[in-house]
Amino acid sequence: MKAGEVKAMRDDEITVELKRLRDKLHTLRTQSLSEKIEDNSQFGDIRRDIARLKTESHRRVLEGAGA
Repeated sequence: MKAGEVKAMRDDEITVELKRLRDKLHTLRTQSLSEKIEDNSQFGDIRRDIARLKTESHRRVLEGAGA
């Protein structure tokens, strides 16, 4: 997910995507305990996507507050 894609999303889409990514990260973590994960880079990719979404969401809140 690119930063431009995140900026183009609506607020409700950001919330839904954030929930989906958190669930996916949780699933990966539980899988890593029971079986071998082939692509460990998924953890970092998902965490970065979550950070992008949270950053954009926070930026919009600050814009709305006039800060």
